[in-house]
Amino acid sequence: MISKMIRYDIVMHVAEQQYFIEQLRELGLVDITTTGWEPSESDRKSLMKIDAYNKAIESLESFKSSEEYVEGSEPFGSGTEAFEQYTKAQEKRAEILATIAQLEKQASDIEPWGSFSHDDIKRLADNGLKLRFFTAQPAAFAALQANAEEGITVVEIGKTQSLVYFAVVTSGDTALAVDGQEIHLPEADYQKTLQLIKQAHAENSALNSVLSRAAESLEAIKDSCAELKEQLQGLQVGATAQREADGKLLVMEGWAEAVTSEKVDKFLSEYPNLIYMRRDANIDDEAPVKLKNNKFASLFELIGSMYALPKYGTFDLTAIFGPFYMLFFAICLCDAGYGLVLLMVGLALLKKGGKSMRQAAWLSIVCASATVLFGAYANSFFGLSISEMLGYGPGEPTPFLDFQNDFFSISLAIGVFQILVGMAINIVMKTKLFGFTSTFGLLGWFIILLSGSLAVGLPMFDLAIPGFDASSPIFYGCMGVGAVLMLLLNNVKRNPLINLGSGLWDAYNNITGLLSDVLSYIRLFAIGLSGGVLAQVFNSLAMGLSGLDAGIDGSAWYVVAIQIVAASIILLIGHGINLFMSAISSFVHPMRLTFVEFYKNAGFEMGQRTFDPVRKMK
Repeated sequence: MISKMIRYDIVMHVAEQQYFIEQLRELGLVDITTTGWEPSESDRKSLMKIDAYNKAIESLESFKSSEEYVEGSEPFGSGTEAFEQYTKAQEKRAEILATIAQLEKQASDIEPWGSFSHDDIKRLADNGLKLRFFTAQPAAFAALQANAEEGITVVEIGKTQSLVYFAVVTSGDTALAVDGQEIHLPEADYQKTLQLIKQAHAENSALNSVLSRAAESLEAIKDSCAELKEQLQGLQVGATAQREADGKLLVMEGWAEAVTSEKVDKFLSEYPNLIYMRRDANIDDEAPVKLKNNKFASLFELIGSMYALPKYGTFDLTAIFGPFYMLFFAICLCDAGYGLVLLMVGLALLKKGGKSMRQAAWLSIVCASATVLFGAYANSFFGLSISEMLGYGPGEPTPFLDFQNDFFSISLAIGVFQILVGMAINIVMKTKLFGFTSTFGLLGWFIILLSGSLAVGLPMFDLAIPGFDASSPIFYGCMGVGAVLMLLLNNVKRNPLINLGSGLWDAYNNITGLLSDVLSYIRLFAIGLSGGVLAQVFNSLAMGLSGLDAGIDGSAWYVVAIQIVAASIILLIGHGINLFMSAISSFVHPMRLTFVEFYKNAGFEMGQRTFDPVRKMK
């Protein structure tokens, strides 16, 4: 549900602004509207600095869990000093790493030629011996070496799979044609270059002590970052507040939750030289939104926030779509073994992921648990048939779902049900906001779709409502009532003939739209089936390629061991790929069904912003 908000219009002297905002931070209950804020050049610099602080905090938190971190390092004197030293160390590290990359490239160019001295080469040249250096294909080198004329010496220096590095020694001005590329030897010495690389790595390692001290100062860095955020928040409030009376008065718009409004009223009433007005927020206000759900529904706020928060004054659909999302995830993954793997991942995140990962961990646990249950019902455990493992024979009745043959129609039924739920929510919301008569057109469609589903759809699943089928008078009566509401009363303030034309046009759009929406739910069947088929394929590959499908009778123990290892490798790789792909599909496609099909039929409206009170950030 959406927490009820109270709007406050506050008038005060400009001189009181900074102190008033500080007092609001201490209270921590009031969201001041800063919509339309345009940052100045100095504000942009503050934003960039805050971003740099956030990146430093993230980097240092990661560094603190790495092997390079030095335990027991002494923290810096302040958060500002720690951030500055961290920044300098990172800049220095970037320079060192660039130097190391350059030196390693240089060393790789020199390495095939080995250790040599440019002075020795020069002395040989002074004595009439000229050295030239080449690279060539092995065949070209062999031909050159075999056909070398008198006075010419061809010496191999190094060799790779595709090239030969060699030197040609000539006396005087002897002419020589070589089928290869002539190389000018690097000026650097190979051993000296290796020494420089070693020194650079030592300098890089020495920076770990500075970074460790910065990591020990993480809390101080976070406090400094919080101060910057508070300063920027104050600038935002001041820049967006309305100035009146020749700039002497400041008018601000604030919001507080109804449950805490008494504390806000008391604070504002006791504050000197201040006037305020309060009223309940309504749907026409651009009120900030705060969701207030139970523990189970709040897990799915993470999913809903990826699209948008609901508009204030409308319905929060989190508690409604949450169970659907959990079910859709389980259907798409559709394997008890995969569900167990994700369940272990969720438990590991819950134990070691920290507070920031707690919501995601619990969401993983809930969805994975649903996958274990549905996967077991769908008769799949890492692509293996659970019924066969339990001893059921071919063709023998089992308590499991025949997913491949039965779930196509079930997926459509689930889609119709969720769409009906969305339409019902839309009817209730429009009734609340605009009155019951505004819902007649939508109500007519709801009655027609619900009647058709009950009279025609239920018998397909061997279910039926006595006296209510496609040929019963009650069914025709319901369809007639729905048609009248849809075609003639879709707008009670309009002429019935205009309503008829509008209703016919809406009928075309709704029929095609509903058909498209319902067919979208086939993806549940398709994704679940494809993942199950791939799991079976990998099982067959593992058994076939390793030879285990032929049995192990008569095979030597070491042969069986090799077969088991080979099959295990294929299974780990195959099921790992399938689990990764299926998990992504199971995360994305239920989200798509929620945000497109369900939200559309439920009449979802997006909110402007989330509730973010002015508060102390330390």
